[in-house]
Order: sequence, then C-alpha cells, then structure tokens
Amino acid sequence: MVTDHDAAEIDIRIDEGLWRSSMLPEGVLQHWLALDGAEVAAGQAVAVLLIEDAGHDLIAPVTGRLQIFMRANAVVEPGALVGRIMAPAPAR
Repeated sequence: MVTDHDAAEIDIRIDEGLWRSSMLPEGVLQHWLALDGAEVAAGQAVAVLLIEDAGHDLIAPVTGRLQIFMRANAVVEPGALVGRIMAPAPAR
C-alpha cells in the first residue's frame, strides 16, 4: 500500500526546448492520452502538444498515477506545469 508519505511527486512540464525553431511563443495542449487518475508507465505518451502545426508527445518520466492540471485545448507556454505523476518512493 502506498501512502502520501511513500510517494514522490514528479511534475510534467512543457519542455522549453520544443520552441527552439518556433516563431510562436505558445502552443496548445491538444489532448490527453490518459485520464486523470490513471496509472501510467514510464516512457508512455500521456498528452499531445501542438506547436505551429507540429504534434509533440508529452512522455511520463516515471510510473505512477497521473494528475492533470490543464485541460485539453489549453494554450500553454514553455515550461508550463500541465500535470504531475504520483510515483511510489524508491525502496529504502
């Protein structure tokens, strides 16, 4: 059983590097590929970000329970916090 004290919170932020060749200062969080509260695996695509008609997958950095902070079709800026994954703490 995982309790709040045993879990790590890992933020899902929009990678600022995605704007290296973009003229626009923002993108659109097109849609989520996983539901709020769903268990996701490390490396799994959890959302799609659209910048200048190019789609980019947002990847879960760890395995855990997804918390969604921004709704689909929200306008996002580089570095925006869009969600979090509650991951079990590493074994001690």
